[in-house]
Amino acid sequence: MKLKEVKINKYKSFLQEQIVSIEDKTTRLVGKNESGKTSFLEALAKFNYFTEDSNKEFNETFDFPKNELKSYQKKGETVTVVLCVFELLPYQLQEIEVDLGENVFLSKEISVSVDYGKNNKIYSGVKTDEKRFLDNLFNRYITDAAILEKLNKAKSISEAIEFCEDEIECEEVLEFLTEIKNNSWDWNQTLNGYIVKKYLRDWIPKFWYFDEYYSLPSRISISKMKSKGIDESFTKEEYDTAKALFELANIEIDELYNASSFESFISELEATSNEITDEFLKYWTTNQNLEIKFEIESITNLHPNNPNTVLSQDKILNIRIRNTKHRVSLPLKNRSKGFIWFFSFLVWFSRIDNAKDDKFILLLDEPGLNLHASAQRDLLNFIDEELSENYQVIYTTHSPFMIDSEKLHEVRTVYDSLDAKIGSKISDAIQEKDSETLFPLQAALGYDIAQNLYISKNNLLVEGPADLIYITVMSSLLESSGRTSLTEGVTIIPVGGLDKVSTFISLLRGSKLNTVCLLDSFTDQKGKRKVEDLISKKIIKAKNIRFFDEFIDRDNKYADIEDLFEKVEYLTLFNEAFEELENISVEQLDTEEPQVLKQINKVIGKSHFNHYRPASKLAQKGVDSSFFEERTLTRFENMFKEINKLF
Repeated sequence: MKLKEVKINKYKSFLQEQIVSIEDKTTRLVGKNESGKTSFLEALAKFNYFTEDSNKEFNETFDFPKNELKSYQKKGETVTVVLCVFELLPYQLQEIEVDLGENVFLSKEISVSVDYGKNNKIYSGVKTDEKRFLDNLFNRYITDAAILEKLNKAKSISEAIEFCEDEIECEEVLEFLTEIKNNSWDWNQTLNGYIVKKYLRDWIPKFWYFDEYYSLPSRISISKMKSKGIDESFTKEEYDTAKALFELANIEIDELYNASSFESFISELEATSNEITDEFLKYWTTNQNLEIKFEIESITNLHPNNPNTVLSQDKILNIRIRNTKHRVSLPLKNRSKGFIWFFSFLVWFSRIDNAKDDKFILLLDEPGLNLHASAQRDLLNFIDEELSENYQVIYTTHSPFMIDSEKLHEVRTVYDSLDAKIGSKISDAIQEKDSETLFPLQAALGYDIAQNLYISKNNLLVEGPADLIYITVMSSLLESSGRTSLTEGVTIIPVGGLDKVSTFISLLRGSKLNTVCLLDSFTDQKGKRKVEDLISKKIIKAKNIRFFDEFIDRDNKYADIEDLFEKVEYLTLFNEAFEELENISVEQLDTEEPQVLKQINKVIGKSHFNHYRPASKLAQKGVDSSFFEERTLTRFENMFKEINKLF
């Protein structure tokens, strides 16, 4: 079944009932530390943990909100801590229909809840048409019209059983009804109880929980594994992960403990490791030159005062990571925390991935917390591309690199209210108002905007947004006229000024991208020196830095993109954009100044005006090619022809 909604109440920091919708694939819980994210995952894990574990059961002493515990105990009231709404899958509905007949089971969703103080699950929303079930059953097995008429008076399974006990022809019907009654949890609603017991309880997915504490140790004591010798040096989580490794390799701890030769065990471990490593390296792009190695050593512990006295003997499994490039190996513990987490996760996950008969929902608490930003993106891809295809995944994070800005509808924010009576709150991202809670989402959006600079293989750097608009509009007009435009697949990047050009070129360096600059003529010698320095260091080729003055058919030593237009065209845009100023005519311009922008500055008596406003006006006007003279169109076309050669 698919989890659709969770209600959580009176669990640790959740003082009021919170209703959380769950996505079909991935649900992402975002919030600050101590906001309640982990508590939500813990509560779900305890609802139906994937294996027997006393630590994964509700305990009102530890789980009920502390400031309300005494009051709750005095009242003796029943409190539902978790309620899950599940949707049945089509094949499940079909299976029930084949068993009980058409239109008998009427529920597509059911609710399952757990109360404090009780280990059993409570099912609700199970709806059946018991009369229709009986009619279907009688019509299938009974041919005698008189008996059928008598049986049709039965309004319940209990009444039908009473009628059938006196009729020989009802033997098959009686057997089926008796089976249903004997296999029902609810004698008052026999058919509902039968469906719950035979189908629904086994279809509830199990919850698989993983956090950073489930790390695989680099040295595993076989004697501790054999005796479950869990202590401060070997935690239960480490034991569980180590046990998962041995289970995957089909190794019995007792056999390994008593063995005198270890080659077969190492072979099994390495075969298992190879499968995990292949999966690991698909998403661990940080270093592809790694392999997992296992060694088993025997240890004899002697009495410190009597070397002839043996205190204990043990076998230790050493897990080492070998770098095939440098041909050295290190203990697992000497690798980064992020590496250990990812490898341990795959070991732990493989334990359930091989359990084909069970269905699981994955609960990941702060996955990739110790991973580098790019590795977190690898992990996010693994979750979205691999895990969520076969499992519902719910994970917590406060990292922007673990958020896909195109999937913000899958985000639920967790916020610890300042009001002591409210506690933790869970809401959709669009409803959240707390700026600190929203920060990872805002940062993810900002990161993706920045990443857009790197999406295209071909990038054209220009100085500002006005250049972007002019190039985009003119390219579109030329294309619509069947003339040469800027080649497809080029991303135009406004860098925010000539002084920032060298910085952007350096940032794009090494990304295997094609970078071309289209710039105003250099008037700033400092910026010019920076770019020349990049050329001398072969960070960018000289031919990839082009200037607008190259495409002016007038004798201009300096030019901006605005000089590619005929002056009357640009003045039309300027006058419409600056309605607060008196209109300027071509005759007013001082031709001694080389650039039209400086000529306009001289007329209006300013050193600078907002160059974006005329560009924005052009975009708003929606003109066609007839707005421009042929000389203008030719200048832009010639420029695009030259720029296209560089990609």
